[in-house]
Amino acid sequence: MNKKRDSRREFWVIFGFFAFMVLALGNAFLPRLAAQDQTVDVYREIEPIGDVLDIVIREYVRDLSVEETVAGAISGIMGALDRNSAYVSAEELEALRQETKGEFEGIGVSIKENEDGQIMVFMPILGSPALEAGIRPYDLITAIDGKSTEGLDTSGAANLIRGKRGSYVNLTILRRSENEDGTREEETFDVKVQRARIPLESIKEFQMLHGDIGYIRLSSFSDTTATDLEKHMNELIEEGMRALVLDLRWNSGGLLSASEEVCELFLPKGLLVTYTRGRKSVNGASDKDEMRLYTSRDAALPEEMPVIILTNSDTASASEIVTGALQFYQRALVVGQRTFGKGSVQTIIPLERPKNSALRLTTALYYTPADVTIDHQGILPDVEVEMSRDEELALAKQMYLSFENNYENQYKQNHGSMTPGYEVTEETVEDMPLATAVDIFSEELDWPALIEKYHKDIHETQMASDSNTINDPKRALKKEGRTEAEKAQPEEDPAELMP
Repeated sequence: MNKKRDSRREFWVIFGFFAFMVLALGNAFLPRLAAQDQTVDVYREIEPIGDVLDIVIREYVRDLSVEETVAGAISGIMGALDRNSAYVSAEELEALRQETKGEFEGIGVSIKENEDGQIMVFMPILGSPALEAGIRPYDLITAIDGKSTEGLDTSGAANLIRGKRGSYVNLTILRRSENEDGTREEETFDVKVQRARIPLESIKEFQMLHGDIGYIRLSSFSDTTATDLEKHMNELIEEGMRALVLDLRWNSGGLLSASEEVCELFLPKGLLVTYTRGRKSVNGASDKDEMRLYTSRDAALPEEMPVIILTNSDTASASEIVTGALQFYQRALVVGQRTFGKGSVQTIIPLERPKNSALRLTTALYYTPADVTIDHQGILPDVEVEMSRDEELALAKQMYLSFENNYENQYKQNHGSMTPGYEVTEETVEDMPLATAVDIFSEELDWPALIEKYHKDIHETQMASDSNTINDPKRALKKEGRTEAEKAQPEEDPAELMP
């Protein structure tokens, strides 16, 4: 009897929460409903949610807490909107804040699950407490502060490893090695690591290729990206750089403001970088999420310096803003593959309940200077160079092996014959988009002539997407070139392996 009363109480708590959510998601919610249909009874419309929650609490195979039921219900609501809207838990919100600040507090190690579902060290960050403590790539973390990692995913393990700087975390490490005679050995040991403030480097590589061609690879856009990029560009200029390859492959984006700041390094003052357009208010006024971003400083890179941007299907969001702007103003040629096509803006909306959680809600679409949104459409390169997933995976492994046991090569990885310091053999994997960029720069043409030769009409490379694609998940699957059945199959993702 008490259990039944508790279930009823939990049901009304959850139902009341959702009633509150409907009313609190925005002050304009009810006026919009009223403007559409004066007969709408909002409480009656959300009754099915309460019916479902009541059934779940009473009939599900195991007891559910109010917290996990509410979190799951909110996630379901957000998941029904579009591929970029989501419920953000307290842990995820804190990680997001740290990522956009360009730093976090932890030991400086990236982890992933191996083929057996074990937590494996992918790469200790150069100069991090993890590296100084002797943690190596491919080490398995079997316990964190005495708690087994069996059954934990990478998110759960990362939450246990991170913590306040100055504090310590104890890791139990399983290390497997192979002897010269082919026999394998295993050793298990504990490592005590002091947490510190760890910079999140959005610049993963910077090096001079053959022919005095500079190369910089960006993995994300954070508060520190533009400053770090300008620093490394100046260093390469001092070394005699005559052309620059900016690699935005496997870059899923980041801060909108950071994309504007990066564009300012290449474009003259006063040019439109992007603008956003949100939903009109009830009275037809412009939405608060509408904005126009212009360059506000003189370019840091000399205007006569040739630039090529590398893109692939993992180039998304803020990296597409940079690609679109530099391509539109003919400041850069784009080489590689069609970009992902994430042309939407998400706003983080804090929630009072659950405490410290939030919604990541799509509130606007962004447009390139060509006056089109490329959401679900992507940007086409000026020069198309395809690499299969297997080829990208082989390249990723080669890049990682180039510094696995030689960490000074972390920022000068092996992309094939165009990267100095590495022997070229029959097994060498050539980074074909990068090799194509080097070949273009090797032609005896000045920059205006290269633009004239290779730059495609902007109406061919930046085409408007259909206005209704934001809510079409099937089109998203088609865009990625995989069916629902294929999406259900696990596979190794080159983007996850990119060092």
